Amino acid sequence: MVDSLSTIFNTINVARSVGKKSCVISPSSKLLISMLEIIKKNGYIDNFEIINDVRGGFVKIEINEHMNKCKSIRPRMSIKAGDIVKYEKRYLPAFGFGIILLSTNKGVITNEEAKKLMIGGNLLAYVY
Repeated sequence: MVDSLSTIFNTINVARSVGKKSCVISPSSKLLISMLEIIKKNGYIDNFEIINDVRGGFVKIEINEHMNKCKSIRPRMSIKAGDIVKYEKRYLPAFGFGIILLSTNKGVITNEEAKKLMIGGNLLAYVY
């Protein structure tokens, strides 16, 4: 698996587009769990369950109808705090519609939290 983040979001997109209410993602990681917690907090998924086994574990995700698209951002660009609005215009369809996930020294946060804290980071993914 070359890019696990792209594979995860592709699995969610395919399950959502064929009308499934849930999907299973393997292997799980700390980054995936922190991203799913943020996506759940913003209302794009209903719930997720972590199933541990010997090979890295699974994550079962319950998808709701509020998610239109989720995709990872490649290449992972480093951005400054002042450049967040530029990338919102590039990746999100409208102002205030959707979230961009960033990896910062404070952990994984959304674009709105990054603007409030005035910190930059690496772009990971967007969801709307």
